[in-house]
Amino acid sequence: MNIKIEHAAVYAADLERTREFYAAFFEAKSGPLYRNEKGFSSRFLTFESGARLEVMHRDGSCPDACGERNGWSHIAFSVGSKENVISLTKKIAAAGYPLYSGPRETGDGYFESCVGDPDGNRVEITV
Repeated sequence: MNIKIEHAAVYAADLERTREFYAAFFEAKSGPLYRNEKGFSSRFLTFESGARLEVMHRDGSCPDACGERNGWSHIAFSVGSKENVISLTKKIAAAGYPLYSGPRETGDGYFESCVGDPDGNRVEITV
């Protein structure tokens, strides 16, 4: 497997204001706005190095227990294929770590799962 950090993600109170901050000060290029019917929206920002940051927002409020609060949300690792996502997810869950979601195809085109590290921090595994 060729594993690399795919992206980091942060929830923002104002998605566009946060996008503008990274564009103005860190020369991030903004991807298209994604929005679903549940009030979730996001944009991927790409930096010159190729690193990406997902800036996310959810309308309304959500208690910390669902992992959707302003601030850093998760780190994502790319493992190269759907089969590797499934295999690694099963291995981590079998070792007793939390399985938060997936593996699944998301509305914005990702195939991913989300597991917890030893402290419960969210780790996405994606193609």
